[in-house]
Amino acid sequence: MGIPIGLHTSWFIFFLFLVWSLAIGYFPREFPQLPVVNNIILAVVTSVFFFVSVLAHELGHSIVAIRNNIPVRGITLFIFGGVAQIGHEPRSAGEELRIAIAGPAVSIALAAFFGGIWIITQRLPLLAAPSVYLMRINLILAIFNMIPGFPLDGGRVLRAIVWRYTNNFKRATQIASFTGQLIAFGFIGYGVFVIFQGDLMNGLWMIFIGWFLLNAAASAYSQMNMRQTITGIKVSQVMSRECSEVPRLVSINQIVENNILQGGQRCFFICDQGKLNGIITLRDITKLPRTKWRFTTAEQVMIPFERLIHIEPDTDLLEALQIMDSEKIAQIPVVQDGILLGTLTREQIIHYLRLRSELGV
Repeated sequence: MGIPIGLHTSWFIFFLFLVWSLAIGYFPREFPQLPVVNNIILAVVTSVFFFVSVLAHELGHSIVAIRNNIPVRGITLFIFGGVAQIGHEPRSAGEELRIAIAGPAVSIALAAFFGGIWIITQRLPLLAAPSVYLMRINLILAIFNMIPGFPLDGGRVLRAIVWRYTNNFKRATQIASFTGQLIAFGFIGYGVFVIFQGDLMNGLWMIFIGWFLLNAAASAYSQMNMRQTITGIKVSQVMSRECSEVPRLVSINQIVENNILQGGQRCFFICDQGKLNGIITLRDITKLPRTKWRFTTAEQVMIPFERLIHIEPDTDLLEALQIMDSEKIAQIPVVQDGILLGTLTREQIIHYLRLRSELGV
């Protein structure tokens, strides 16, 4: 479906921990008749299917988002499971509800599927052992995600319901984020209690989950505030009209010596009588072997205008930021009728938001 799927470095740590805990603790305790070698093999297979289940959960969100014409930038599996990055917020409470509920629905379906396998294979430990674990873990995944606190799926369901009845997206996000922070403090408090009861590992794990939820809820609310702040603002109000232009025949070595090392510039436009021909960035230069810098021109390295991602001055700032996020670029030229008018960078957007915050507007 064109959705990139990635593994965060923390995933590998959790995967090894899960394999170890299943092989040493769960399977020997629940199925003592199984040999040690079988426990290790089952632990690896079960861990893989667990993360396949998490991926299926996130694909549930993603497929519904795509069906509602919301692009999905990618899915990343990490220590707490997975996260699907959608291109923009849902446009209505109905979209929010459908996308939020899709993941837990997939997990419940998987719990039923593995539960059915367990019922059929109870006398075959090699099949029953992983099936019953995957049934339980998918059920837990669905229940945990339906906790009504942002950014969990339950928090998004709560936001959709409040949004539907108040017709106020900001207010709904505020309530869901506040609830999420209360739940996060609950996890942290419970973790402290568990530690004092003598269970250090589980207590630390609860505190870690609470800390993650607390930061995620606060970040979601800050992001919503940022989006609200720049809604209706045009690129022309924020962009810089001073662009670093270089001749198309200047050597890369000259750009490095005169513009990068001395001026600290990282991005350059190649123009001909005001018309934009292309762009060259520090990243493009670093891809070129240093021995070729003296004999290579900017024109030979530049990204030509035909392939260049650009925006117009009357583009909404929020839309421009979404384009920069989806294309993973730090700056974008502002062009009208082929003429370069300026450039928009992430730093300019941050500076604009900071100024508005200081002025209280």
